[in-house]
Amino acid sequence: MRLLPVCMGVLVCGCAAHGVGERPGAVAAAASVAGREVLVFEGMCDASGAVALGGGLFVVGDDEDNILRVYDARRGGAPVQSVDLSPDLELPAAKKKPPETDIEAATGLGALSFWLTSHGRNSSGKKAPSRLRFFATEETDAVPRLVGRPYTQLLDDMLAAPQLARFGLDGAETKAPKAPGGLNIEGMTAMPDGRSILVGFRSPVPDGKALLVPLLNPVSLVEEEEGARAQLGEPVQLDLGGLGIRSLSWWRGRYLIISGGTAGEGTSRLFTWRGGEDAPVAVESVDLAGLNPEAFFTPEDAEEILLLSDDGTALVDGVECKRLKDAARKRFRGVWVRLSESP
Repeated sequence: MRLLPVCMGVLVCGCAAHGVGERPGAVAAAASVAGREVLVFEGMCDASGAVALGGGLFVVGDDEDNILRVYDARRGGAPVQSVDLSPDLELPAAKKKPPETDIEAATGLGALSFWLTSHGRNSSGKKAPSRLRFFATEETDAVPRLVGRPYTQLLDDMLAAPQLARFGLDGAETKAPKAPGGLNIEGMTAMPDGRSILVGFRSPVPDGKALLVPLLNPVSLVEEEEGARAQLGEPVQLDLGGLGIRSLSWWRGRYLIISGGTAGEGTSRLFTWRGGEDAPVAVESVDLAGLNPEAFFTPEDAEEILLLSDDGTALVDGVECKRLKDAARKRFRGVWVRLSESP
């Protein structure tokens, strides 16, 4: 594990509603989205999964590197702490920098933060062993540190599970993640039993319905229990209008779901779902146009939730954010929204 030097977060344009002043020269893109004020977080572009740490802080993964960064959810700005987990993730040897794991989802469960990679191939459809990782961290002195070892057999377990056979995951696994019917996992959240995790697929979307699979023993997979393999529950399919799952969170007695196209097409939508036989309900009051939300910050003691946008393809001075060489110029956006108590 390699700690990275950082400076303290400062804020951003558009946060007067949260009691923080505007920073001179803040990026113009921060002005507003669908009439809502926007926070800007600096140092990375592709926010893909986040976990609340307490004290208004969250830790977030980036699907373009293996660094976890801690931010102040109200102030934005630069990370207050960062750690590169590449040395701890048992990655394949590389001539230059370590291969990216493609972190796509995260959730808190007890004292641990769990992280899930896409488990798909790379964009060219070639196998990418570095993307087969399920691992956990715990925060020590506000620094995320790996717990146990990364688990690398989750895809094999899913392909072998008889209850998942009808979804054709063996065929999906052979395709690029954004090809029609390709395999790409992007959602994960703790379940209300306090022991299990619900995993959501962005793709495939069998019969036009999003696929979710309970993982019943997440802790044993990372705590190096000899012979431990994933125990998978009965799958669930949800009608999200033909969209897959970009992010999941359990908050105040219901699941929050960000849905999106399997290849980035169209506008994402926000749904709530009570679980079980209940149908998911679209949150029509939240317009996600102009955002590419892929992560939540959902503290139970807050009246609002923070949507975090994957802005890797957003242009900064004519260059895609994720292709910028200077990390100080990279940024992603966050928008606070308030949800009704029902549904």
